[in-house]
Amino acid sequence: MKTSSRILKYTLEKDVQWTNYCVSLLSKYSFFKSLKINCKFLEISCDGIAWLITWTAFIWIMNSKALLQMQVNMLVGLILDIVVVAVIKSFVRRRRPVAIKDTLVIGPDKFSFPSGHASRAFYVLIFFTKLYSLNFVFLMPLTAWAVSVALSRLILQRHYILDIFAGAIIGVLEARFLEFIWISETFAINIAGLVSGSEEI
Repeated sequence: MKTSSRILKYTLEKDVQWTNYCVSLLSKYSFFKSLKINCKFLEISCDGIAWLITWTAFIWIMNSKALLQMQVNMLVGLILDIVVVAVIKSFVRRRRPVAIKDTLVIGPDKFSFPSGHASRAFYVLIFFTKLYSLNFVFLMPLTAWAVSVALSRLILQRHYILDIFAGAIIGVLEARFLEFIWISETFAINIAGLVSGSEEI
């Protein structure tokens, strides 16, 4: 037990050191200094509540049987991501590198491990490249967005490196799990009907 505790302590200390080193290194370059402004937009673009509300509105506005299966599966994955990250954060309770002063944070989101933004970004990336493949022209921008979101968490000092890597892995596993439980078109229509109170969509 003592050995495992020492290993964990050593790993966390190294994580803090490497994170501080990377942040210090990036801050020396004007490109990354200016990127901080874009990092705020990246942060908003991958916010969990924003995704949940926007995606639910997307389902409601489109009202399309052709898209419904994809939309419902995506929504299930987004809910799963929020729950998984919140549960892990509640158990681990690792403090963030720097306290967030410019954003209202409550509950598990006060904690750092794992990065919910990284998990969500990589879940979305795998979803639209493996589970519901978009045209290849969207592959590079989507990949660049996911990687940029993960990198922005480091630049803004919202997370440590280990938090970001763990988040990315969780996002990939969530997408693979969703692939395993993929909701059928008929079931998706039934779910949408129950939510909307309508028999048809």
